[in-house]
Amino acid sequence: MTARARREDAATTAPEVRTASGAVRGRWSGGVGVFLGIPFAAAPVGPRRFAAPQPVRPWDGVRAASEFGPPPPQPIGIPGGTGDDWLTVNVWSPDPGREAGLPVLVWIHGGAYLLGGSSQPGYDGARLARDGGVVVVTLNYRVGVEGFAQLDGAPPNRGLLDQVAALEWVRDNVRGFGGDPGRVTVFGESAGAGSAAALLAMPSAAGLFGRVIAQSVAGTFFSAPLAADVGAVLAAAAGRRPSATELAEVEPARLVAAGDAVAADLGSHEHRWGPVARTTTPFAPVVDGEVLPVAPWQALAAGAGRDVDLLVGHTRDEQRLFTWLDGRLGAVTEQEAATALRVFAPGPDGARRYREAHPDAGPERLDELVRSDWLFRMPSLHLAEAQLAGGGRAHLYELTWTAPAADGPRGACHGLDVPLVFGTAGADLGARLIGADFTPAAEELSAHVRAAWVAFAVGGDPGWPPYDLDDRPTQVLDVPPAVTGYPEETSRRIWRDHVFAPLPLLG
Repeated sequence: MTARARREDAATTAPEVRTASGAVRGRWSGGVGVFLGIPFAAAPVGPRRFAAPQPVRPWDGVRAASEFGPPPPQPIGIPGGTGDDWLTVNVWSPDPGREAGLPVLVWIHGGAYLLGGSSQPGYDGARLARDGGVVVVTLNYRVGVEGFAQLDGAPPNRGLLDQVAALEWVRDNVRGFGGDPGRVTVFGESAGAGSAAALLAMPSAAGLFGRVIAQSVAGTFFSAPLAADVGAVLAAAAGRRPSATELAEVEPARLVAAGDAVAADLGSHEHRWGPVARTTTPFAPVVDGEVLPVAPWQALAAGAGRDVDLLVGHTRDEQRLFTWLDGRLGAVTEQEAATALRVFAPGPDGARRYREAHPDAGPERLDELVRSDWLFRMPSLHLAEAQLAGGGRAHLYELTWTAPAADGPRGACHGLDVPLVFGTAGADLGARLIGADFTPAAEELSAHVRAAWVAFAVGGDPGWPPYDLDDRPTQVLDVPPAVTGYPEETSRRIWRDHVFAPLPLLG
């Protein structure tokens, strides 16, 4: 009996799968089996607060897996259940309950290490799983103070450790959902791409995946002294010392409020935190020497990713999303541009080099270029080049298709790739950038992107040549797509000698 025939035969029967912790019952939707809110670790509360993820307690009988688990504490409302089981996974499979050996794509959401959750509608894996014939897994991880604040008596990078625990769950359980644990691709965007890059450098994640797709790698990684200083300020905002024991007594909502207060006043810490004070978040992975021994670029250059296939890229107009959300489109001043160039451009003459390379650019364009390059574009490019330096292989892309937003120019801004990858028009940010439904052009590009991502997950080849340092072949994602030399050559030259090291504590 074919997979389709089995699905039709079971159309009125909810699919069941036995995991290492117990059986789960999902549902059929859109031609795939859907399992939501499966715990991969125990609820990180009480004595497990600020600890590394712990094993989940097995259950008897069949557990309903029909609703998303609750999102971790954060400053925005995310759909999902209620309670403390923040650490859950969701699975979409064309052929659950059988050992079909399908490739597995594991999604890590973005959100500045501050917010987000796998239950956001834009991360619905049904279309990607159904059309691509793959198993899609999405996961929650602790964000904000719970996941990334540096605290005495707590392991660093708890959010990353959560991701490792979720990947271990995939290794141990995905076969029952029709997936092949030996063909796992991690993919993520923004902070999710930064997380994927971090996983490449983490000894505890070795062997849990064979491919990585990193969409707009967030380049912010903290040194241990900077993380400790930020942690002290966060704890003080909650009226406590930066220790796991003291903060475990504080309700999660109060810590979220403390994080919000610090984020709203980042500028006052510029003399100690440097560029971090000009961002929107006081959270990032910490290069602590153990959980994360070195920054991803150094790890890859030393060969850490030699046996892992890498697909990495960015959008052309990354910063424009934030300029729009901040209400600054058409209003960036010369002083603001000068400050951005001073803070973010590389080296003592970086600001001059930007102005000389773009003599006709106004303040908004200069501000957009240097912020895009510092936070996303150059970290993504340098990750590909570090992979080559370490003896590995990488494929590079840039999204240049312009979002057809009705209320102003968005360009190819940060986050535009997400609805294209999942094929989820009308959800989350995609609804504001693309609209309630895909235009024919958007549908065409989405189909191309999804096919490329699936092809990479299947065989490590997305359909264009690997990146090299001679011709620098880059897939330009547009309608129609094309392969060219790296489109941002001017920025590449400005940043050529820059090292994306952990951000230091100043003063």
